[in-house]
Amino acid sequence: MSKQHPEEESFKEKIMKSLNNPENRPTSSESKPATATPRREGASKQSQTTVGTRRQAQSSTAKQVKPQATSPQKKTAAAKTKSSPKSAAKAQTVKATTPVQRTSNGPKNEKKQEEYMRKKSREKENRVVNKIVTIVVITLLFVGGILGFSVYRYISSGLKPLDTGKSAKIAVEIPSGSSNKTIGEILEKENIIKSGMIFNYYTKFNNLTGFQAGNYNFSPSMTLDEISKVLQGGTGTGTADVKLTIPEGYTIDQIGDAIEKNLKIKKEEFLDLMKDEDFFNDLLKEYPNLLESASKAEGVRYRLEGYLFPATYDFYKGTDLKAFVTQMVAKSDAVMTPYYQEIKDKSLSVQEVLTLASLVEKEGNNENDRRKIAQVFFNRLAAPMPLQSDISILYALDTHKELVTLEDTQVDSPYNLYVNQGYGPGPFDNPSEQAIKAVLNPQANNYYYFVADLKTGQVYYAETFEEHQALVDQYVNGTGDENSESEGE
Repeated sequence: MSKQHPEEESFKEKIMKSLNNPENRPTSSESKPATATPRREGASKQSQTTVGTRRQAQSSTAKQVKPQATSPQKKTAAAKTKSSPKSAAKAQTVKATTPVQRTSNGPKNEKKQEEYMRKKSREKENRVVNKIVTIVVITLLFVGGILGFSVYRYISSGLKPLDTGKSAKIAVEIPSGSSNKTIGEILEKENIIKSGMIFNYYTKFNNLTGFQAGNYNFSPSMTLDEISKVLQGGTGTGTADVKLTIPEGYTIDQIGDAIEKNLKIKKEEFLDLMKDEDFFNDLLKEYPNLLESASKAEGVRYRLEGYLFPATYDFYKGTDLKAFVTQMVAKSDAVMTPYYQEIKDKSLSVQEVLTLASLVEKEGNNENDRRKIAQVFFNRLAAPMPLQSDISILYALDTHKELVTLEDTQVDSPYNLYVNQGYGPGPFDNPSEQAIKAVLNPQANNYYYFVADLKTGQVYYAETFEEHQALVDQYVNGTGDENSESEGE
């Protein structure tokens, strides 16, 4: 350097120092880092330029160092920017540990947050409630629809005839002073209509009044309007020409005697009708549920034995015998209708139920004994053992007497249940509804024998033959020939 320009040398040294300062070095993206190699001679020669070139050099140098000529604050910021990772981590730690100062609006924000949460909770509850209400409403509408449809079907069917296929007339007595409601109940009980309540409302809505008391013949095939017109016309008779009562347990042979005696119709004519297969088939078509099993029976004496229900019947002059018998069969069907499904559920047939009922009818004289005796018969059938009922012997002999002898029990007949196992061909008489119910609802027991004291009517039961024989000896004075009727000997 020239001594003539000390200030120039000083300026250059400052620039060089500034360039060699690590803090003012350009980043790797701008230039390569300075090395520790010695400066070339060209550098000193370059520094010894002329005055003419100094200005140019100064201008050029000024351009290069212009980014370095920053304010102390900017240098400090730059230094911070280029600080080491260790110092950066330290700064983050200090920042993280520095507590956040709450502003004066802190409590207000918390209150707003709580209100917001409560609002959200209420909205959630409302959504749940809405779902529950929706489900309940849908369920009620569904159930209501089903109930409404069921009521509609019930009313609709109640307005129609009970059974269009049953044209047989059934005698019905309407007492004097009967209201529409009472008449409806009577018709429902006699299985003429489906619902007495619907009949009552039908007559009220249609302003049907003036029904007359008397004895009428209605059929289940009649409509409510047809029945109402008959009642309004008063075509029923006040009294029947003959009221014929058929006692419970009567056989067809006994019914024939009663008909000949009271209706002046020959017994032979009645018995011929009982053997008429064409007449039976006509009834079968009209009452299939009642007579189907009877139609399949073999070896029967009368197919309608057990199917002429014991009751009181009105007979009018000019009434055809077939119509009168049909009335009795129709009554049996009306009584048995509530039990058809139960009989099916118990894997029994109507023929089997009426057969046992016809035995129970005469073996027992009260409901309790009849239920016990019915179970004794079921126990013997399950064993299997012959039923050994004296009633079957009397029917096989076609006679009526109090005592059955040992010889009688050997009679050759399919109805002899001392010799033949099972139910036999069919019913032995026409049983009451109580006897039928006893067979369908027997009283459970383990008895296989019973003996009845003919003097008192008391029935005694035993599980073994030895016990049974002791009862016979006790209640028949040791002989069993005069005072008792025993089963299972």
